[in-house]
Amino acid sequence: MAPGKLLIFVGIILVIVGVIWTIIGKLPGDFTFKKGNVTVYFPLMTSVILSVILTLILWLIGKFNGR
Repeated sequence: MAPGKLLIFVGIILVIVGVIWTIIGKLPGDFTFKKGNVTVYFPLMTSVILSVILTLILWLIGKFNGR
């Protein structure tokens, strides 16, 4: 796959993920802790989903580059 086509493919995936993320907002596995003036946000499920998506993208890049 040519680098230009690969960048378009990755860009489309990122746009789709961004739209879904905007619509859904906070995922069920994301935790927020508030105490006084301190708020801690721990995006566990978001991290897992991003990890899976990036793993798939990198796997596709490796597959199409013949590695």
